[in-house]
Amino acid sequence: MDKLLIEGGHPLQGRVSVDGAKNSAVALIPAAMLADSPVTIDNLPSISDVDILSALLEEAGAETHLETGSLTVDPSSMIPMPLPNGRVKKLRASYYMMGAMLGRFNKAVIGLPGGCNLGPRPIDQHIKGFEALGAKVTNEQGAMYLQADKLRGARIYLDVVSVGATINIMLAAVRAEGKTVIENAAKEPEIIDVATLLTNMGAKIKGAGTNVIRIEGVDQLHGCRHSIIPDRIEAGTYMIFAAAAGRAVTIDNVIPLHVESLSSKLREMGVTVEAGDDSIYIERAEHLTPIDIKTLVYPGFATDLQQPMTSLLTQADGASMVTDTIYHARFKHTDELRRMGADVKVDGRSALIYGPTALQGARVRATDLRAGAALIAAGLLAEGVTEITDVHHIDRGYARLEQKLSGLGAVIWREGLSEEELQEIENS
Repeated sequence: MDKLLIEGGHPLQGRVSVDGAKNSAVALIPAAMLADSPVTIDNLPSISDVDILSALLEEAGAETHLETGSLTVDPSSMIPMPLPNGRVKKLRASYYMMGAMLGRFNKAVIGLPGGCNLGPRPIDQHIKGFEALGAKVTNEQGAMYLQADKLRGARIYLDVVSVGATINIMLAAVRAEGKTVIENAAKEPEIIDVATLLTNMGAKIKGAGTNVIRIEGVDQLHGCRHSIIPDRIEAGTYMIFAAAAGRAVTIDNVIPLHVESLSSKLREMGVTVEAGDDSIYIERAEHLTPIDIKTLVYPGFATDLQQPMTSLLTQADGASMVTDTIYHARFKHTDELRRMGADVKVDGRSALIYGPTALQGARVRATDLRAGAALIAAGLLAEGVTEITDVHHIDRGYARLEQKLSGLGAVIWREGLSEEELQEIENS
């Protein structure tokens, strides 16, 4: 096990390029199994979730070839292999295997998903969609059993706007008999990305990116080549890093529209934000204005960015409030920020941040992926060295993190944990 160390106080300057979207990749890889010939996915981020999903497809009989930035999946020899345990427990997005296997084989056995602990994240809307399409779904000993004689199109209204449920129902419906209509569908760019891949494979999908998606089922899908959209959350994270510690930073390979909610809030704080065609320029303000943020489904402020944004708000001149309407347990990072000297109070779904605060380097723990990003932002700001443990969470979503930040002038490196540190973590 490693720890990540950051020496604060070094201004960021230069250019950094964003990788392909993690939240697209983890859905596109399972989607590839719906084809009857090879699918190649380009612009893949080099993150652990990609490796895990590739291995899951291999367990079920697919042939995969993963090289830098590209994955080819030949699903022609796949079988409905039960995947009740093991790797499926390591990431939340393993639930996309349910929809893809159900769409391909009319049955699946998949263990309940893992991933970051952000409080209850039920998959009831996924199950509601599968059952509407004609599947019987049961939960037995921690695994989901899905079985259908034949999938048939249906009209499905999602009680809660859910990216995961929208994509999962799409995966199951593209090869179902007849027409499926998903109402109150999520609108995230990653849904459009998945719909684009499926359409290139021969699916008939209309309305992706709106709240009503219409799918006409087809008998079979064929292979294709697809390039993933840029990762808006990675882009937003580097925008926050630059707003916290940047003199002049340009973030390349960005779709500015996808991060407009963040850009607006940064401008409200006084940060210079200039959007180009596929890049964004950020320059830190000498004095940051406090703001209030409420996370919402897309195109609102992304819940994945509120944690690193909390670190930036410790430097604002006054009180700011962050309210997360998506995940109520997404404030575990505030305990770690307080170790570094932050003045943060949490009340239910909201956090009140008082600034400006001089942060101090400390030993802290990444409790989840975006909490890790928050601690990196704090480490860039802090005096002294910040040590971050449980970096495996960070590796799930940020490719080549040290290389990218070092290229901007940050002093950041990894070290192995000592026996004493490992023992301390085990006992904590």
